[in-house]
Amino acid sequence: MARIKNIELPGEKHTNIGLTAIHGIGRSLAQKICDACKVDGEKKIKDLTEDEITALRKEIDNYTVEGDLRREVQLNIKNKMEINSYQGTRHKKGLPVHGQRTSRNARTRKGKGKVVANKKKATK
Repeated sequence: MARIKNIELPGEKHTNIGLTAIHGIGRSLAQKICDACKVDGEKKIKDLTEDEITALRKEIDNYTVEGDLRREVQLNIKNKMEINSYQGTRHKKGLPVHGQRTSRNARTRKGKGKVVANKKKATK
């Protein structure tokens, strides 16, 4: 099993797909990394040689990934909350940040529905 940036890469997957297990690497960046290292993207991770894994490690070090990226994103969110920007206030309230509607959906951000006391449906 290959271990890059303290992440165990899945051995049964192709190199292009396996690299996406690292936070901050998507399909297109994984392809770029494989091309830069001259590693076949269709090769399974378990079949990679030590030299190829070392080349991938060196290439990935050029990008902001995993812990550094997570830290940077959290600092950006904290900064927005401190300066009381619109997005920062949405983060504080636990509401959707990117302009989604909240009247009907948004349960992922808002959490489980809250019951309102003495609220009955109008009957006719």
